[in-house]
Amino acid sequence: MLDSETPEYESHRRVYEQCGVTLTVDEWCGVIGTWSEGHDERWFTRLRDQSASAPERDAYFAERRRIFEAIVPANPMRGVPELLAILRGACIPVAIASSAPARWVVAAVERLGMRPLFDAVVTGDEVAHRKPAPDVYLEAARRLGVDSERSIAIEDSGPGIAAALAAGMTAVAIPHWLTRTHDLSGAHLIVAHAGELTLERLAALAGSEQTLDSGRPAAP
Repeated sequence: MLDSETPEYESHRRVYEQCGVTLTVDEWCGVIGTWSEGHDERWFTRLRDQSASAPERDAYFAERRRIFEAIVPANPMRGVPELLAILRGACIPVAIASSAPARWVVAAVERLGMRPLFDAVVTGDEVAHRKPAPDVYLEAARRLGVDSERSIAIEDSGPGIAAALAAGMTAVAIPHWLTRTHDLSGAHLIVAHAGELTLERLAALAGSEQTLDSGRPAAP
């Protein structure tokens, strides 16, 4: 929905660079689509272990946040508002199912002014296991009152696709430039951006146009 991954990576990379340490795309891509407690702390510890010029903890996080906020996009990714409008017009329930914590997800959605477009928001700190486990998707389906096996998940990472499939959902992949090396082979469809997803195309994936028009499947 929002390209937060680029500024997330870039803010870490620039702080590392200031300390003479390289943070490669390959290193970063290994953790995309997952979330664990101490995620940010791990990157700080890694820098401190590799550079004598690493800043103190508070200074590190302050600088990283400054860079992130300066470059995070102000608008959603291509085609997302249009797709959400189509789904809303067709009375199809929609949820966010994210491994990230609520403090970040909810704030980002509200900043974009898009919270009213979602019938439910499920985050990683509300379930027992984050992606690639299916928990967030199963909980999203439960809150929407839909059958997960008649739902479509739109993802951008390998762990996300794995989570959707484990939940029994049809998976659509929209690869991010940072996740193009991920294994997305399990996706039922891969597109370049959300603008390529029409109601008819989603209906075909879900099994029938009647299924979508009934308002039952979700697009977490």
